[in-house]
Amino acid sequence: MNSNVGKEKLKVEVWSDIMCPFCYIGKRNYEMALSKFEHADDIQIVWKSFQLDPSLPETSSENVYEYLAKRKGLGLEQVKQLHENVTNTAKIAGLEYNFDKTQISNSFKAHQLIQLAKSKNLGDEAEEVLFYAYFTEGKNLSDISTLVELGQKISLDEFEIRSILENKAFEKNVHQEIEEAQQIGVRGVPFFVFDRKYAVSGAQPVDSFYSTLVQAHKEWVEKNNITSLSINNEGESCDVNGNC
Repeated sequence: MNSNVGKEKLKVEVWSDIMCPFCYIGKRNYEMALSKFEHADDIQIVWKSFQLDPSLPETSSENVYEYLAKRKGLGLEQVKQLHENVTNTAKIAGLEYNFDKTQISNSFKAHQLIQLAKSKNLGDEAEEVLFYAYFTEGKNLSDISTLVELGQKISLDEFEIRSILENKAFEKNVHQEIEEAQQIGVRGVPFFVFDRKYAVSGAQPVDSFYSTLVQAHKEWVEKNNITSLSINNEGESCDVNGNC
């Protein structure tokens, strides 16, 4: 969807935390809306870092049920029921959540990996592989070896991954985006911002994302004086490079 290098794009910025179950669901619902949108080539998604709980340890003996029961003051069975509901919602979006395998850990290193991926136009790919690793495979996203393995899946270099994590090269970027979220009033994630004009908060249904895309794109075209033609039929032709 972002293959037209140099072409002006309508930016959809998304504040998200890898350990937020609704962020993965929101990502998938947004993608389904985008797949139906006829001007998808005009859209550029930009992922932004956010941490729901910066105080989390890098590793914990608690599972996700125990952690949330203690944090929210709920009974263990009540927390499990809530997660069963989330699992069913994820299933509707085509995702498999295995909360019994999920490992509580701090997401800060994972956000640094995302920043590295963004510098190489691989931000969306990084989000996808990290979400899947956390919610489906139950991997510890604070573990450097795990992050190296996941980064290599999207063609990042092992040495570079280890280097930026050890030298904290992208720490500042993560903090800046978290501060930016606070400045524009983000209180929870996922938080989608369309052309800095419209916002969609939470894992909204596909139709909600679609209608926002339509409205934001219409105004973006008008604002930038872009002529947008809808081609109903396309026959044989020659291109500007003389290929026929």
